[in-house]
Amino acid sequence: MTRKISAIIACYKDEQAIPFMAERLGQTFGKIGCDYEILFVNDGSPDDTQAVLEKLCATDRRIKAITHSRNFGSQSAFTSGMRRATGDACVLLDGDLQDPPEVIEEFHKKWLEGFDVVYGVRVKREMPLLWELAYKGFYRLFQRLAYIRVPVDAGDFSLIDRKVCDILKELPERDRFLRGLRAWTGFRQIGVPYVRPERMFGRSTNNLLSNFRWAKKAIFSFSYVPLETISLMALSVALLSVLAILFQIVDRVLNPDLPRGVSTIIVVSLFLGSIQLFSLAFIAEYIGKIFEEVKARPHYVVAKLLNFDKEDSQL
Repeated sequence: MTRKISAIIACYKDEQAIPFMAERLGQTFGKIGCDYEILFVNDGSPDDTQAVLEKLCATDRRIKAITHSRNFGSQSAFTSGMRRATGDACVLLDGDLQDPPEVIEEFHKKWLEGFDVVYGVRVKREMPLLWELAYKGFYRLFQRLAYIRVPVDAGDFSLIDRKVCDILKELPERDRFLRGLRAWTGFRQIGVPYVRPERMFGRSTNNLLSNFRWAKKAIFSFSYVPLETISLMALSVALLSVLAILFQIVDRVLNPDLPRGVSTIIVVSLFLGSIQLFSLAFIAEYIGKIFEEVKARPHYVVAKLLNFDKEDSQL
């Protein structure tokens, strides 16, 4: 029996790339020889993405589109697609063609070998060297900090078996980091190396600030190290305080007439103040995540569906 694959593409400002994505996906699935569907998730894109998707959906019933009422982020877009996908496996791709559809053929082979999750490993990025080193450095830092084993240089681009998708889409977390959740599920997982090309059209929406926020999301979602760091800093300050007291006692005994200034007090106050502020910042990040979760708002709001059956439209 031929198994079906659902390709889920998160789209934001990708109107030029979408037709190429659909064509290359169709060619790849044709080469594999499997049944398939292509789900484009228009995550509140401000360009003509919707018009492009409507034209594509009118020409091929296997191409479907989900339109969100605003931009909820790629993690919500992938979740939205997984909840409406009907395939035996889902493939997650970014809409800018930096995730080459042709790599799915290798994903499919590993899936047939029995692996439940096959993720792409970015052995090289076609970008400035400094940015590439920064990305590689973050993934290795994150792996050391996380309380689960998260593969390095692996993004959202992956093939995920239906049983794993069913777990991911039902997880209640609002502030989602899918590549971490994907690793958290366990099962048999393997990586496939590939070169991540430059964006084919337009400019990337990522910048230094957005990447910093993305790094925070990863670390505070899958690591307790920042909280543990507070305890270590408190212990270090306590030890330094004991040493400073001993030093002051010895100094006064040996040099009773030595004049005393305020510089030591200022330095100590700034040092302790900075540690307190860092501690409050770490705690605030976790409280912010708790605040977001307890509101229990939906992950996204769907504004329009194209080429879905009536029963699928009720999801």
